[in-house]
Amino acid sequence: MLLLNKVLLFFVALRVASVFLVRTWYVPDEYWQSLEVAHRLAFGYGHLTWEWTEGIRSYVYPSLIAGLYKLLALVNLDCVELLVLLPRILQALLSAYSDYRFYLWSNKSKWSAFVLATSWFWFYTASRTLSNTLETSLTVIALSYFPWGASECTKFLLPVALSVFIRPTSAIPWVPLCLYHLKKSTHPIWEVLLKRYLLYGLIVGTATVGLDSFLHGSLLVSPYEFLRYNVLKGVGSFYGEHPWYWYANVGLPTVLGIGTLPFLFAAVETIRNRQTFKERSILLTVITFTLVIYSILPHKEFRFILQILPLCLYVSADYLSRWSRKASGKLVWFAAIGLLVGNVLPAGYLSWVHQRGTLDVMSSLQSISRTYRDEFDQPAKLIFLMPCHSTPYHSHVHHNTTMRFLRCEPNLNGVENYSDEADTFYSDPMGWIRKNLPVHPRSALPSHVIAFDSLEPRIKDFLSVYRPKESFFHSDYTTDRVGGNVVIYERFDPTKPTTEVPIAQETTDNPAEEEAEEA
Repeated sequence: MLLLNKVLLFFVALRVASVFLVRTWYVPDEYWQSLEVAHRLAFGYGHLTWEWTEGIRSYVYPSLIAGLYKLLALVNLDCVELLVLLPRILQALLSAYSDYRFYLWSNKSKWSAFVLATSWFWFYTASRTLSNTLETSLTVIALSYFPWGASECTKFLLPVALSVFIRPTSAIPWVPLCLYHLKKSTHPIWEVLLKRYLLYGLIVGTATVGLDSFLHGSLLVSPYEFLRYNVLKGVGSFYGEHPWYWYANVGLPTVLGIGTLPFLFAAVETIRNRQTFKERSILLTVITFTLVIYSILPHKEFRFILQILPLCLYVSADYLSRWSRKASGKLVWFAAIGLLVGNVLPAGYLSWVHQRGTLDVMSSLQSISRTYRDEFDQPAKLIFLMPCHSTPYHSHVHHNTTMRFLRCEPNLNGVENYSDEADTFYSDPMGWIRKNLPVHPRSALPSHVIAFDSLEPRIKDFLSVYRPKESFFHSDYTTDRVGGNVVIYERFDPTKPTTEVPIAQETTDNPAEEEAEEA
């Protein structure tokens, strides 16, 4: 028991530490699909993206965060720092508990704790307020209760049902697992389906549909809307497409990192000895099935396969545990150090350096929104001339400031030759500015422009009435739209003289010479 408590405390410490160590931007959903929605629920203002107006997202996760926000407001502690940190700490604690359940599921193997604690991608995402992170935590908890042996336990169905209603794609890896469960059950299949599967589904479904319908204002079954838009209408492809083999040659190897090596060794060993490694064989089937289904869908992202990362790590940990019993001590240490260093390097760079400017800038914007007044005594008005959803929004400002960003809704109405606002802007920045931003009166212009430095040459005429106020490093790797630094430009008052640094003059001890120079 003492060891188990130490393991749990270790994972709690690690995940909470990641809240403060992971200081970079990953994907917009971390803020726009959770914190921003929660901020609107709790404080009455915040932007809802098209996913919420069309009802393809569940309010379950944002409601938990909104409840936390309400508690902070009741005790007058709803400052921006806590609004940002506490939801991440809440997710970190849930991730830590799922880590602990992973340790129990893997028979308290030291290697299981090691591969999970050192996994660079899980460290990078475990404390982020992403529905994918919540989905992964619920998946691990469910797997730890799954009846791999002769047990008839169905406790795993509760976290599975909750995960599926929050994010319907969670069902994909559970299809083969549930079929296996039904096949091995000693009870009639119809009895298990009706008394267990349907019961858990009705309980969770009623609660989630009720919550979503109440907050949406009308009857809403978000999993159905999710599938209708993303699968039947193919809206997901609007955000980019990849070849069918992308997960096999890029996606999974990147997520696993250096852990790809032990996973491949484990996969080969499992395939050659399927009867010996029955549980690993089942997990490999689940991993393959999930990758195949995701590969069919045109839009692909690394985070989509976060859910199967624990399955891969379990397979690798089991292989390493068996291998280390036969290997020499030096070889075991060499492998452990290699895995540690190979994970620490990408985790450190991506968590602390790469893509941090769009988060760092929000602290200054929060201060500007509360204190700034222009020459007309008007408050700040911010415009983000950046790729859509490049920064957080009201959740990181917590002040009902006038703000605008470039929109990027998909073509929901079937408009021919459709181009979203962000694409329209980048095709002709000055043309978009002339059309959409008023010049007179001067006070109608945004007080502050937030943009990547790479955009400055294309809008220099517009920026002639602005001055760079602050710059924040963002990334070493730039693209056409994403620069190396995020810059805040502030509109200046033309009636005030520009402050110039006086030129230093040499002085002399001879007053006559000074008078001559003055003459």
